[in-house]
Amino acid sequence: MSNSPYDIVVLGGGSGGYACALRAVELGLSVVLIEKDKLGGTCLNRGCIPTKALLHAAEVADQTRESATFGVKARFEGIDLPAVHAYKDRVVGTTVKGLTGLIKSKGITIVEGEGRLTGPTTVQVGDTTYEGRHIVLATGSVPRSLPGLEIDGERVISSDHALVLDRIPQSVVVLGGGVIGVEFASVWRSFGAEVTIVEALPHLLPLEEESSSKRLERAFRKRGIKFELGARFESVKHTESGVIVTLQGGKTIDADLMLVAVGRGPVSEGLGLEEVGVETERGFVKVDQYCRTNVPTISAVGDLVPTLQLAHVGFAEGILVAERLGGLDPAPIDYDGVPRITYSEPEVASVGVTSAVARERGHDIVEFTYDLAGNPRSKILGTQGEVKVIAAKDGPVLGVHIVGSRVGELITEGQLIYNWEALPSEVAQLIHPHPTQSEAIGEAHLALAGKPLHVHG
Repeated sequence: MSNSPYDIVVLGGGSGGYACALRAVELGLSVVLIEKDKLGGTCLNRGCIPTKALLHAAEVADQTRESATFGVKARFEGIDLPAVHAYKDRVVGTTVKGLTGLIKSKGITIVEGEGRLTGPTTVQVGDTTYEGRHIVLATGSVPRSLPGLEIDGERVISSDHALVLDRIPQSVVVLGGGVIGVEFASVWRSFGAEVTIVEALPHLLPLEEESSSKRLERAFRKRGIKFELGARFESVKHTESGVIVTLQGGKTIDADLMLVAVGRGPVSEGLGLEEVGVETERGFVKVDQYCRTNVPTISAVGDLVPTLQLAHVGFAEGILVAERLGGLDPAPIDYDGVPRITYSEPEVASVGVTSAVARERGHDIVEFTYDLAGNPRSKILGTQGEVKVIAAKDGPVLGVHIVGSRVGELITEGQLIYNWEALPSEVAQLIHPHPTQSEAIGEAHLALAGKPLHVHG
């Protein structure tokens, strides 16, 4: 059975897929959206939203323990994990419901089922074939593992399992010190677990500015989170009560369980890519700067392509494709200009490039680091951290890197500064409200502009 042709067939209802569908119908295009699971994809159902709900519960737990510091009498009696999951699921459920209603209200046809390419303009779901003038692939990603390392879902788990774990482990090894590993380590430590992170590279969050990574490591040590850096995983063995993790060199770590957080891989197998002739590399679909594959009628967005695996990148790529197919002339995405946030305690946020990358690209740079110890709002919140600004000498800001509680909310200003190629002197003219953490961004730019205010040393 087949249907009348649509303008666009979108395969995958996650961030990139539904953003493409919504923008396309705004431009007068007809769209069918095919999703085998729940609308919202990984971010809404098994990623961004549920993990941030857990991190907020963890923040409340820490604040309760520390309430006496602020003169508030409160008693921490423990974590009611079923209630935490109920809160998390309520947030996810209401958001999914709202998104589903929005998509339906726009006249987008929603198809539940697993789709597969059967041609350059057709996708088959069960016995039905959906034809489109164009196909947009947005099938997302799943947790990866290492060769030979089996994730059993019980003692060796992925982030998907961690989100529904029915107990708080007494001890856990987190394999991988990237965003996912660091965020779960932060949650479990706040919930009372002993946590050890194993990272093969020299620092946690190795893609961030090195000083930001070091600030995070210092904060994690203070919180009692252990980590093994420059350490490679060798094996894991089940015991009667948990696991023994062995690192290269022979060091072992005993724990209740191990979280494998070594990244996410694209969902590209079984889509019919090879049969249709879509080029891939390491499982990712290869695209140009406009998200076009080598097949003229097929585009791809989100975690399926080798760009930043962030929901807001998926949104942007989906919108770009919809506008291109709708006859507009969208600009390619500057991926350096995409804000990045790790929602641990403390948070790490950045936009632009690191000092190392700036130098590799031939920039003569100047930089300034403003310590949050000089920021009254940060003192009120009881957080430590910094704002580091990197600029081209006599030129625009190239990177903004922030560490501290709740600083993810500050990086939007950094995004505007970077993407509008602002000079430090131009930002220094702006008046930041007092007392806010945003003043730290202003202070850093004042210093780079040669007129420091609340700067010590």
